[in-house]
Amino acid sequence: MDVHHHFTAPAWLDWAEERGVAHRDKLPWWTRWDLGTALELMDRTGIGTAVMTVAMLGRLRERTVRQESARVALRAAADVVEAHPARFAFFTPVFLDDLELSLWSVRHGLDELGAVGVSTRTSTDGVFLGDASHDRLLGELNERSAVISTHPMEVPGGPDGGPGLPGLPPFVCDFLMDTTRAAVNLIRNGTLDRYPNLTFVLPHGGGFLPYIASRLEILGGHVTPRIEPGRVRDYLHRFYFDTAGPMSPCSTPTLLATVDPGRILFGTDWPPTPAQVVSDIAAPALDSDPFLSERQLRGINRDNALRLLPSLVR
Repeated sequence: MDVHHHFTAPAWLDWAEERGVAHRDKLPWWTRWDLGTALELMDRTGIGTAVMTVAMLGRLRERTVRQESARVALRAAADVVEAHPARFAFFTPVFLDDLELSLWSVRHGLDELGAVGVSTRTSTDGVFLGDASHDRLLGELNERSAVISTHPMEVPGGPDGGPGLPGLPPFVCDFLMDTTRAAVNLIRNGTLDRYPNLTFVLPHGGGFLPYIASRLEILGGHVTPRIEPGRVRDYLHRFYFDTAGPMSPCSTPTLLATVDPGRILFGTDWPPTPAQVVSDIAAPALDSDPFLSERQLRGINRDNALRLLPSLVR
């Protein structure tokens, strides 16, 4: 069960080009999603079901245009699921900078199209997930006991919004820090205490969070608002973490020593992570990881996801 599968709908690309929102030849390589290629990779790596995160590129600001964009992308995702119900599911997006659009997407995606949860960026315009401005949205999702898949996207860190370190793509380091900051923000704001029915999935093994957990416990008194040490450990066992990118003999021991193995989920991060890397490097490395027992590996590959998202049992 792959819970980290990026879906840029060909139908959405057609829509975007017709309206001058985006152009295929100027978009990143990973926007070239193709059903046949997706199924081929899934079959080659033994992936039964992929949960798609619906992607929409471009800096859309006008509410009506953003809603139309989301409608086109969600309809395309629902069509893929309808045609291949055993192979695909999808998350409906929520937008941290637009509450009303998010509430529409929740109703349309979850209630009308059958999404299995929601997806969101870890931050938007420097405002991190768990900010007070998100309370109404999180309250709505809490009423639905929603699973929230998170992912960094635009994380400018240098002068004039440029990269934090020139020549270093943001997905190498900055994405992991953005995820870490969002997780710490959720911890210090007590988000899971106030909305106990929410479940957050952190990508890429939780960024740097497992590695700095002890540091956060020790130094939490210097954070505003203050983080009690016990809250750090509690939240670490309430988040879910996907394997996209970090799982290796270098990182697995830290993750297993810090979080509940029953809350680790398999994720490929395809197509940003190329198919060959997924099939020839990442998946074999996970299956042969010496620090994982057979039971833990079975949980990561399938059982944990089915417990979290029981609608995937088909």
